[in-house]
Amino acid sequence: MAGRSTRGSGVIETRSIDYVPLAERHGRTWHQGPFWFTGNFVLVTVVTGFLAPALGLSLGWALLAITLGVLFGTSFMAFHANQGPRLGLPQMIQSRAQFGSRGAVVPFAATVVYVGFIVFDLVLATQALRTVLPGGPGLWYPLLALVSVALAVVGHDLLHLVQRYLTWVLIAFFAVFTVFAAVWLEPAPGAGAAPPGWSLSGVLGMFAVAAGYQISYAVYVSDYSRYLPSDAPAGRVIAWTYAGAAASAIWLMGLGALLASRLPAPDAVGSLVQVGDALLPGFGTAIVLVSVPALVSIMAVNAYGAMLTGASAVDGFRPVHTGVRTRVVGITVVAALAVAIALVLPEDYLGSFNGFVLLMLYLLVPWTAVNLIDFYLVRHGRYAIPQIFASDGIYGRWPWRGLTAGADAPPVGQGWSRPARARVVTRSGTPPVQLVTTAGSSAGRAVATKVTSAVRPSGEPVGAATAKPSKRPAAPLRAA
Repeated sequence: MAGRSTRGSGVIETRSIDYVPLAERHGRTWHQGPFWFTGNFVLVTVVTGFLAPALGLSLGWALLAITLGVLFGTSFMAFHANQGPRLGLPQMIQSRAQFGSRGAVVPFAATVVYVGFIVFDLVLATQALRTVLPGGPGLWYPLLALVSVALAVVGHDLLHLVQRYLTWVLIAFFAVFTVFAAVWLEPAPGAGAAPPGWSLSGVLGMFAVAAGYQISYAVYVSDYSRYLPSDAPAGRVIAWTYAGAAASAIWLMGLGALLASRLPAPDAVGSLVQVGDALLPGFGTAIVLVSVPALVSIMAVNAYGAMLTGASAVDGFRPVHTGVRTRVVGITVVAALAVAIALVLPEDYLGSFNGFVLLMLYLLVPWTAVNLIDFYLVRHGRYAIPQIFASDGIYGRWPWRGLTAGADAPPVGQGWSRPARARVVTRSGTPPVQLVTTAGSSAGRAVATKVTSAVRPSGEPVGAATAKPSKRPAAPLRAA
């Protein structure tokens, strides 16, 4: 599956929201595994696991809820990954087929996910660096953001390379740490925010948070599979994405639950240093420092995706030049915004993170339900690629069917879980916020199937092949 580089004759990737021609397709399906393993192997994932004891769950119940939530949520992102090689397009510009060239500005809310993750990554990476180096947020936030901007500007191939090699370093360090923590740590007085045990609301709440965390990757997963050959086996693309993302999420969320159930007032960086140094002086510091490159790398991944999403939204109203300049400007703006937010973020960032995870559920579940149902069950991966780029093409500007399908899902989920908005995590338990996911998905699925299957736009391919791209797209797309 070898092919040309994304970089052309230069160092920097040249493509952005445009179609990736078949001649430029390259890479192997297994590359998706380590890419998403490292993408999830960050301290933010550990913080997510801290929520379980606060919900009153024992370690066993926490691990069960985490595992089930991760397995459920990862299925969404894995199926989105298969859209990349089939369409050769970034994830969010594909949404024009459901929401229209201008209606796709609705999924633009996904940039909240990108920027939010960059903010929390900045905070945790800075905390890690300050264990051995001087300087405060005013110094480290811009410097870390600058490094991530450089990675994102160079683009797709460099990000894949960095993520792939970081996988083995992270596994080596964290395997030793995890085994030691599981064997050595005993419950300390004051550990956990509630008496550990079992509660339905706690299990469902942790399930929802774990699932929502994984679903958040759906907004850009195909951005990193779109350069694969169009005939890349769908099963392998899905399986490698699923395995990599799920394995690291279960591992680190489980580790977070373990630390939070054994240590009083757990802190992502402080807990790793404390436990690691108990094994071997200096090992805890080494663990958190090894985590910094992974945080910077995923910051670059998020900045790259936010640039693509932002450019897709703007392009619906006025044509966007797809060259390097647009990429550089877009990535820089995203990073600057994240730094500004991080500088004013409350010190209790864990509380902010709780609300952020819940927000992701409300924003992403309707979109992912409509998009996947349309791709797999309605159009079976066959789209008129040139029309996706046309502002007044067959998919329309504000198609009522797709917008209705997307808008119908949130009220259903909200109706089941209004109390959860104000208290994602409580000492007495959490309302079953997972119903935001399940009810929202069910509503989106039912409505999307009903309204989008009613009419197929005139000019859209219905046979064995998709329409031949023109203008921005540079090569025909094979059948899904």
